Amino acid sequence: MKPVARRLELDLSYAARRPWAPSSRQFAKWATAALSPERRSVVLSVRVVGLARSRSLNTHYRHKDKPTNVLSFAGAGRVPDDRYFLGELVICAPVVALEALTQGKTLQAHWAHMTVHGVLHLLGFDHEVESDAVKMAAKEIQILDRLGFSDPYR
Repeated sequence: MKPVARRLELDLSYAARRPWAPSSRQFAKWATAALSPERRSVVLSVRVVGLARSRSLNTHYRHKDKPTNVLSFAGAGRVPDDRYFLGELVICAPVVALEALTQGKTLQAHWAHMTVHGVLHLLGFDHEVESDAVKMAAKEIQILDRLGFSDPYR
């Protein structure tokens, strides 16, 4: 694992990079923005995958037989060395690319959104209930604005 920010230890792997996947520096910047004002040392794993792996995981864990943009898996929490294992994001490069194209967004903007979205899930945000969805979307918009990206829901 490679420390990439004072509070974030990022464990990043690529099983797919096409058509484009962000660098560790970009992932770290976006995840750190979503963690603010988190004070503890956080470990986050990010896996960039292709369609088959995304579909397999989505089928197994969410019972939806199709690939999806981002899956979030909760981590082990605090460990004896006082780090906090937040969890793992599994992001599907082809799905993110297709969504960016169909939604008229840049790849970078949509990857940033999916990273922030996934981290917020790991922090306990959800969008299953309308009132929770409104809160989560507002938080995403605020974080993405700080990062220089426009509202992803427009």
